[in-house]
Amino acid sequence: MNTPKSNQLKRTSLYDEHVRLNGKIVDFAGWEMPVQYTGLADEHDTVRNKVGLFDVSHMGEVRVRGRGSLEFLNKLLTNNVAKIQLGQAQYNVMCYEDGGCVDDLIVHKMGEEDYFICVNASNTEKDFEWMRQHAPASLSLENVSSEYTQIAIQGRFAAETLAPLTDASLDSIKYYWFQQSSILGKPAIIARTGYTGEDGFEVYIPWDHGPKVWQTLLESGAGRGIKPCGLGARDTLRTEMKFALYGHEIEKDLNPLEAGLGWVVKLEKSDFIGAGALRRIQETGPKRALVGLKSLERGIPRQGYKVEHNGREVGLVTSGTMSPSLRVGIAIAYVERDLSAVGTTLDVVIRDQKVRHEIVTTPFYKRPY
Repeated sequence: MNTPKSNQLKRTSLYDEHVRLNGKIVDFAGWEMPVQYTGLADEHDTVRNKVGLFDVSHMGEVRVRGRGSLEFLNKLLTNNVAKIQLGQAQYNVMCYEDGGCVDDLIVHKMGEEDYFICVNASNTEKDFEWMRQHAPASLSLENVSSEYTQIAIQGRFAAETLAPLTDASLDSIKYYWFQQSSILGKPAIIARTGYTGEDGFEVYIPWDHGPKVWQTLLESGAGRGIKPCGLGARDTLRTEMKFALYGHEIEKDLNPLEAGLGWVVKLEKSDFIGAGALRRIQETGPKRALVGLKSLERGIPRQGYKVEHNGREVGLVTSGTMSPSLRVGIAIAYVERDLSAVGTTLDVVIRDQKVRHEIVTTPFYKRPY
């Protein structure tokens, strides 16, 4: 792994590949990452209709092993980790005592008392320290982020693109399940997960193996229209699905119930950090609701724009874009709960102009296959 000085940005094992492919490099969460290659709309369309390749090696990985691992994770996380079967992954939220979000993450059950956790890039050190503070001495808790290159293959031709590189039975891997197998002869975790709303896989491979796998995937997918894709398209794709992003829809001052993540908050299980606060919020009802807004007039909503009703501020946009799939402005926004019903018309203030938006059913986009 590239280990720069403290005042330098970090690089993934695929940095030279991005430069070679003329990727536009930006600072993202302290990493030099490609925001786009051929253009955001083109890359977005490639993932929706063919297959796209993303470098997501900036994400963090934590390994939890040893006696008491299950009890530790069930105390730390909102979802019921006891329900995860071997080879299954589970979306989860980690909370503070007041119910605010430390992070959202994915837990993979590798074996009995053996869990592999993927966390957000900007939160890796913070998350690991939070886990370390609450872990019993019986556990082995390791930040293994520097050991892995993570690549996402997303789109309707993802399985056909990945299949020639692995002996794994891709067809047998269900959504949010994974296999421990190999890719091009090296150990790999192959998970049927993703952040785009399309079929696809996120694979974890040894750090130095990344460039070879990246290049071979591009060769394998060449006849299927594969393209490397940047973080820009990843963001528009996840916005069309109304997937939460830390720092936008969830953060320390926002709780999972108002963020629409109540389905991963299991208040009936044994107490976990933040459970008391979340029970109180559930009893009184969240004051805000996270909704999807669709523009009824010309204008592109962006994060931080105010939402108004009859001239009164009632909410705030957390994510917004011109939807490449729908060709219309869309936004994810927190609004007062009493104004959160589908069909409600609200104004988003865009450059001092009030632009009418309607609350719609989400996700904004549903794949046709």
